[in-house]
Amino acid sequence: MEKITSNQNSKVKAWRKMQSKKGRLKAGEYIIEGWHIVGEAISHHQKLLGVMVVDEAFLTKLAVDSTRVPTYLITPEIAKHISATETPQGVFAILRTADYHNTIPKNLAGSWLLLDNIQDPGNIGTMVRTADAAGVSGIVFGNGSADIYNPKVVRAMQGSQFHLKLFSGNILDWLSKLKAQSIPTYGTELNDQAVSYQEVKPTSSFGLVMGNEGNGVAPEILAAVDQNLYIPMKGEAESLNVAVASGILIFHLVQ
Repeated sequence: MEKITSNQNSKVKAWRKMQSKKGRLKAGEYIIEGWHIVGEAISHHQKLLGVMVVDEAFLTKLAVDSTRVPTYLITPEIAKHISATETPQGVFAILRTADYHNTIPKNLAGSWLLLDNIQDPGNIGTMVRTADAAGVSGIVFGNGSADIYNPKVVRAMQGSQFHLKLFSGNILDWLSKLKAQSIPTYGTELNDQAVSYQEVKPTSSFGLVMGNEGNGVAPEILAAVDQNLYIPMKGEAESLNVAVASGILIFHLVQ
């Protein structure tokens, strides 16, 4: 184990840069932090490029083999310097950014949640965890959506990112591929052509687009889906939070 005590250390500077998208792209790596997320990465056999802890005993608790994974003992000050949280837990790991994110799979059989310009990390985290719980095949971060590796997004997903596939891409391209494989696609907007989600039968394969928190799904995307859905509401609220709405629709649609 290598002991590091200065924020000016070259490794610390590199870890700090990974808090920015530019830094992550340059390094091809990103940092996860916290007991739960690091533990999920380990239990789901993610390849760790390094583990940083403020207490050597943490490695034993995590069951990290320091002979197989580079490990670093850092100070609480360094932990704060490289953390994206106010009160870091003192447990970090480095992972390689995945290279599959921009490639649409050849076989799209399964259920897909497509995020159109979803920007709030909390909403994204809730949607990813909900999709994970429902057994969704994968999630597409469409144009304008927050970066998959944004530290707040990573933290909000709470390890669910290791349970399913995450992609970045143009939603119109995905819809075209889904349609080519006869997979039904759904948008979410209350308009003259929309139907209640309760009228749609659950299925093993579908694509569901959820739109921006303030503006909804882009018009060109709404025009490209097979059917637009709405959620009937008995009360007087004007709308539902996008993460709540996605949960209702996903659990109805999945077979």
